Amino acid sequence: MADAIVVEDLHKFYKEKHAVCGVSFRVAKGEIFGIVGPNGAGKTTTLEILEGLRRRDRGSVKVLGLDPQKQARTLRERIGIQFQSTSIQERLKVREALTLFSSLYKKQGNVDRAIESFDLKKVENTYFKDLSGGWKQRLMLALATIHDPELIFLDEPSTGLDPNARREIWALIKQLRDASKTIVITTHYMEEAEKLCDRVAMFKGGEVAALDTPKRLIATSMGMNYLSFLSSTVDRTKLRAIHGVSRVECEGETVKVYCADLQAVSLQVFQLAQEQKWKIDAFCFEMGSLDDLFVQLIGGGEKA
Repeated sequence: MADAIVVEDLHKFYKEKHAVCGVSFRVAKGEIFGIVGPNGAGKTTTLEILEGLRRRDRGSVKVLGLDPQKQARTLRERIGIQFQSTSIQERLKVREALTLFSSLYKKQGNVDRAIESFDLKKVENTYFKDLSGGWKQRLMLALATIHDPELIFLDEPSTGLDPNARREIWALIKQLRDASKTIVITTHYMEEAEKLCDRVAMFKGGEVAALDTPKRLIATSMGMNYLSFLSSTVDRTKLRAIHGVSRVECEGETVKVYCADLQAVSLQVFQLAQEQKWKIDAFCFEMGSLDDLFVQLIGGGEKA
């Protein structure tokens, strides 16, 4: 499959700050590619360079075969950018906003089709200021795709939405992917990255700390699986000695035993508890997740 985006050794400096430090990755045509990371990790700067909104200092970037720094005007006809809702005048009606954005492109979009595709009929004559968060995000997606772009950039597409509205936005994004669009998403929600993205790049300190499919990334966090139980009689040293246990945490009577193989380790814990006559209650299991890997790799982020 051909690549929609190729980034090699990308660097960006802001005075003394090295905001993007030798980033390299590829985005295949037709995939949903996620970029996650704390504030200040370089993900927004990278996105703006890909969109042709910011100049790079070093490295090579190709978006749909074009250099966004040198061919930004041509590129903008072929990409869609989801702007923040603050960029829309409050007294514009939904249909008016779609008509206005459509007029900005050589290939003017079909406003009626956009209203139908994003289920905006019931609010087409509603002022932007009167829309709920979910309807605003629907409109922002419609505006980003009004000219039928090949590649769509979405920056935090479901931030601030309730769970139902968030899932509705996810369904619309999947609908775009099913229409053979390539989509790049930045998000703070690990669940969003896991549910939507074919691959995810985790940014830290201007670098890519990890990049793979959500399934494979989660597999690398299997050492963060743990079994949890209540006990005041266990011997932490004996638990640590069990084969496959990576660490043991005790807080009050709550005991957490971290491991890769939950089934094998839990059997050994039960056997040891019987031998040592430990009393344990409220036994449960927790699987490693993308959230766990994110916390392990990224930790705290500098706000910027």
